[in-house]
Amino acid sequence: MNQVSQSRETVRADFDRIALLSDEGWNHNNHYHSYLMKRVPSNCRTALEIGCGVGTFSRLMAERSEQVLALDLSPQMIRLAEERSKQYPNINFEVADALTREFRDEEFDCIVSIATLHHLPMETMMRKIKRMLKVGGTFIGLDLFRVEALSDVFTSVVAFPTNTALRIIKTGKLREPYEIRRAWAEHAKTDSYLTTTEVREISTNILPGVEVKKHLFWRYSIIWNKVRD
Repeated sequence: MNQVSQSRETVRADFDRIALLSDEGWNHNNHYHSYLMKRVPSNCRTALEIGCGVGTFSRLMAERSEQVLALDLSPQMIRLAEERSKQYPNINFEVADALTREFRDEEFDCIVSIATLHHLPMETMMRKIKRMLKVGGTFIGLDLFRVEALSDVFTSVVAFPTNTALRIIKTGKLREPYEIRRAWAEHAKTDSYLTTTEVREISTNILPGVEVKKHLFWRYSIIWNKVRD
């Protein structure tokens, strides 16, 4: 088994475990769902979510898009996503690796990736997303960044107490249960993130006119509208 396939197997196993502990409560990703949904095209016919997890954002897109294809490496995530999305016949969930799965050129009006890009070779995936997206379509990404500047440290100083307050308000709990915290901590041992400077450099070289924005809870967003070259 080569290094890439080992990495993919590790990610799959980690998220199979995390899926069984997930309750879809408030977290740093779904905190930004409304922000991301505002970027989904109003005339969206076909949408793709890369790394759909248990399908929370896929269900939101299904209310805006005629057809949603939602992919995840984890069979357990897909199983739960299907169970929780029975009232959405316009979502097709699939256990698949977006990096190796074949797609047609200009197949989608909207492509979304939430907390998944850091598991992929970003430059390769960005070029593939560019090819898959229709002219006039939108790519929407949200992911974690690595601290690189003093300003990031100051942001974290603000983020920590805000995070605690929001978690108590949204969930009634000071922090997540021990088992889910341990599962995420073990997964984090093999995780690595780009800085927003690195993300911006890669993105602007491939996606002309891309918008990369840093957010409070250790996340950045990428918004790109594809225009004809």
